Amino acid sequence: MMNESKLKKTTLSFDALKGMQSVRATFTLPKHTINLLSAVANQLGVKQKSIFDSLVEDKNFLVKIADEAKNYQPKRSQRRQKTFVLSRNCLSALDTFAREYELPRDVLVEFSINQLHPVIAQEKERHENRKTLLKEMEDFQELGCRLMEKTRRLVGEDDNIFQKLEYVFNLYDKNITDLKTTIEKGKCMEAFQ
Repeated sequence: MMNESKLKKTTLSFDALKGMQSVRATFTLPKHTINLLSAVANQLGVKQKSIFDSLVEDKNFLVKIADEAKNYQPKRSQRRQKTFVLSRNCLSALDTFAREYELPRDVLVEFSINQLHPVIAQEKERHENRKTLLKEMEDFQELGCRLMEKTRRLVGEDDNIFQKLEYVFNLYDKNITDLKTTIEKGKCMEAFQ
């Protein structure tokens, strides 16, 4: 028989579940900020909603952002509307902090997203390292092709060693293809300074 106090600890409330519900909200943000969120989400394979939730769940972080944004005057001409999906709790927290600190909600969102710059910088460095590795892997692939051809001439395609080398280099080719796909996916980061 389950203890009633244990049951109370493990059950979620209706309000808690409702707070996790997805809602749409439109913000007016600089294009660079919109692209930053998109690039981070794309590169890390994380939903933008999850990033929003992560940024807003830390109240101390929001206080820091609100303090930084107090004297900020956004330029209207460089902003555009963008609708995002985020949790009801996230939107509620943004609204609360915007009212409490007398800031436009859009400014609070912009400053929150801009905190992702170190993440994109780190991923951009990895992206550049991957490009370097790809070049070295392609050079090695060329040597491998020559070795395969030499093995074919010396022992023939039916020989066990040729078949093992063929297996290894087919796998190597697949890894190069996968790396090229990863690099292609990361090209959206190259524009960030």
